[in-house]
Amino acid sequence: MSSRHLRTIVKGVGQIEIDDLYIGLDKYGCHYVIPVQAKDGKDQIGAVQTGQDIAFGAEKFPDMRCRPVAAQFMNEGVIALFELTLDDGQVKGVEERHYCLVPADELDRKAIREYR
Repeated sequence: MSSRHLRTIVKGVGQIEIDDLYIGLDKYGCHYVIPVQAKDGKDQIGAVQTGQDIAFGAEKFPDMRCRPVAAQFMNEGVIALFELTLDDGQVKGVEERHYCLVPADELDRKAIREYR
């Protein structure tokens, strides 16, 4: 994950920091704003930051759906990605996936073509 920290102001919240930010488009043409909070193995995914990410998306990109994501770096090159939501102030995981990070020169080109 890159270090693209974004500092901005959200009305009613104040200054916030987003670790990374993406704009996405799904296969149906729906646009998404995807704020990402990145955590190492011991850091906790926070309700405050998730709420700030959702408020940011609503204010700055009101015509897009906001899909906040957390990336948790784990042991042995594994990264867990969580799509998040807030439910009564509590962070809830919508979906969780784990991926093994590998150097580009170790990718199996045949497997990539077959999975596509």
